[in-house]
Amino acid sequence: MHDSRSVSLDSPDSFDKRTDRMYVTPESSAASRNNESAAPRIPLAGCPLVLSEKQFSDLGTEVVKFLSEHLSRLPDKPIQPDLKTSVLPASPLAGPPENGSSLSDLLSVVRSATETCYNQTRGGFMAYVPGGGLVASAIADLIAGVINPYTAFGMVAPDLVALEVEVLNWLTALVGLPSTAFGILTSGGSLSILSAFLCARTAHFSEEFHIGTIYASDQTHFSTEKALRMLGFPPDALRIIPADSELRMDLGVLKETIASDRAAGRKPFCIVANAGTTNTGAIDPLPAMAEIAHQEHLWFHIDAAYGGFFQLTERGRERLVGLEHADSIVLDPHKGLFLPFGTGCLLVRDRDVLRKAHAVGKPHVLQDLEGTQYPDFADLSPELTRPFRGLRLWLALHLHGVAAFRNALDERLDLAKVAYQAILATPNLEVIGSPDLSIFAFRYRAPGGRPEDHDQATLKLVDQVNATGRTYLSSTQIRKQVFARIAVLGLRTDAEEVATAIKAIREFAY
Repeated sequence: MHDSRSVSLDSPDSFDKRTDRMYVTPESSAASRNNESAAPRIPLAGCPLVLSEKQFSDLGTEVVKFLSEHLSRLPDKPIQPDLKTSVLPASPLAGPPENGSSLSDLLSVVRSATETCYNQTRGGFMAYVPGGGLVASAIADLIAGVINPYTAFGMVAPDLVALEVEVLNWLTALVGLPSTAFGILTSGGSLSILSAFLCARTAHFSEEFHIGTIYASDQTHFSTEKALRMLGFPPDALRIIPADSELRMDLGVLKETIASDRAAGRKPFCIVANAGTTNTGAIDPLPAMAEIAHQEHLWFHIDAAYGGFFQLTERGRERLVGLEHADSIVLDPHKGLFLPFGTGCLLVRDRDVLRKAHAVGKPHVLQDLEGTQYPDFADLSPELTRPFRGLRLWLALHLHGVAAFRNALDERLDLAKVAYQAILATPNLEVIGSPDLSIFAFRYRAPGGRPEDHDQATLKLVDQVNATGRTYLSSTQIRKQVFARIAVLGLRTDAEEVATAIKAIREFAY
């Protein structure tokens, strides 16, 4: 707090060692020169919002200790919270105080609040598509937040923008796109696919886009439908193509639907392929779909948000052949690279289309900013003000090396195979499809039961496994049947956690 008491002054300006603040004395002020000796002291750089080096160091030490304790508790903390343990009031919080509180007190509130948070960074969390929580990227966020660079325009932070460009160039090379390609880092798959469809619309329409049709399988993520709605497409613009027995798009139906739409006066313009579905991790026949898109002159979009980074592994490259044919690809580093939530990516084959879809020209208020060799991300994405996401990837990849990520993904392919074979060999359980990557679905078949009995038994099995507190699964519906899902992707998911999950599933399946 500001200490307003007088200090002994040997010079016109004095430094108060008790508060680490500089003060301008009345003698050195204009008021003093005007013989206004009663003028108050004016703080110089004395705003409590501006921390001294020592204050920042002390805060950082306390936060690091808090986070270290949090990480040490992860293995013993239940995955599913007990909501009865909440210490926060049921009514809305009162809001911030007029005067500040101690960091210790505030961290205590945060610590208590995390007790009602799903522990999705624990290794036993195999529901949905687990997020990462890589500590190196969290450190990058702290660095980026304190430096606080403005990276929407290359001129303002050219060398930091260059780091992000390096990462984007590495990503385009990873998936096999040509040198004409470029991309943007986003908050996640939803914003990425929104921009991807905007690029597709820009490439195929000048106006009258409402007659356009886009094709996706019944296993495609719902962000596709949401993005089309936000872009103003009518509901019937999205054509849902059924999946085959392996939950991959039925290409025969795709061709028939495209032909039917053309005959009806509609304008097909985009095919969406899955490179790892959320339900089962299935990969659509990418090369064949790319050929159809080429023959029909359609934009070929690939949703690789979950599966794309398995391209780092030899097995992944074999299964993901066809990524290189995409006009646009969505990747989520907060999935396959284990980064914190809020790290997505869009790659586009033609950077000129990416720019044309997003650029609106530089306003007069920014006329002082000159062009450089570095890109202006404001002209390539929906965001004008954007966080420096590039450091999240750059620091993590350079600190750990690409091999560390490759080995981690290889291990998850191995562990998923172990889990799949164990479930396949368990009586009363059946799987649907075969896992292409690290997700698969299974269900309980109640002996002699009806379909609805199998559904209820599967849901009960999921609840029983989750109640152990060591493993957490999620359920889904595939062709109107309930299935349980195992997603082996967590940063801390190892052989022991998978063995624990298999043991619990088998225990409740008999």
